[in-house]
Amino acid sequence: MKVSQHIGGLAASLHRKGQKVALATVLSTWGSSPRPVGAQLVVCEDGSFHGSVSGGCVEGAVVLEALEVLADGTCKVLEYGVNDVDAFAVGLACGGTIKIMVEPVGFGQGVAVEALEALAQAYTDRQGLGLQVNLQTWARAVIAPQTHSQDFTGLGGVSKQVYTHIQNPPLRLVVVGAVHIAQFLAPMAQLAGYQVTIIDPRESFASPQRFPDQELIVDWPEDALAGLAIDNRTALVTLTHDPKMDTPSLQAVLATEAFYIGALGSTRTHAKRRASMLDLGVSAAQFDRIQGPVGLSIGSKSPAEIALSILAAITKCLRMPSP
Repeated sequence: MKVSQHIGGLAASLHRKGQKVALATVLSTWGSSPRPVGAQLVVCEDGSFHGSVSGGCVEGAVVLEALEVLADGTCKVLEYGVNDVDAFAVGLACGGTIKIMVEPVGFGQGVAVEALEALAQAYTDRQGLGLQVNLQTWARAVIAPQTHSQDFTGLGGVSKQVYTHIQNPPLRLVVVGAVHIAQFLAPMAQLAGYQVTIIDPRESFASPQRFPDQELIVDWPEDALAGLAIDNRTALVTLTHDPKMDTPSLQAVLATEAFYIGALGSTRTHAKRRASMLDLGVSAAQFDRIQGPVGLSIGSKSPAEIALSILAAITKCLRMPSP
């Protein structure tokens, strides 16, 4: 399964290859800070870095602090705010405050490589996992939802000098129909942090040549979906225009906790879809979970524009859910 890059896993991998690396993590934010709690940046000893803790505002300053951490093996907690001269000098002029932990990987006071590898594996396996760090003693413990369920109800953060890093299963987009729109939608979604799975029984459509970096399932959608654990971190869109594939897919996903369900087609097509699915026993309330026509109304015409509107609609549903 293709997954978006896991920063902690990257840090562990670089360490295993003999590189000295430090990991920076956002502990808390206030105001208009551009990156959320838990955002991470890995810094190599040559000054190169991967990831982001501020969208570019303070990365330069954090990299310099990380190089000091790599030199002496100690951990640091940094704070930049709107009134901080250093923060303004490096670009944090957006009115926010951000607190960042910088720790070496695999030595000194830093995080154990094994802990980062456990988090990376859980991410790949779509399992929730967390890491708690005592900001005074630098003791750490991996935590799981089964034993720390209360911690997993939020996004993590600092409480009583203990930072809790919460890692929920990654977002996933399931696309039914390996059509032209999907060729644009899949890489866009992957860049936005989604695992992407494309389902189509037609081998000539769902081919590695057309989708070189995506997970492909060449099977009828109802059979393929039966093997996927569709959860509340999953969005599904149907793009085939073929009721033989779209309707069974929509019936199956309506029985799950998928946070977004969309179907390609005109308003007229969606009205016909509604009538046929209600005849099949789907309730009106269930059907109303399906957005059709799929995507935000932005006047999109080309496959790329339609893909953009679909990802925008998914993002809106995720970040601004209806009450």
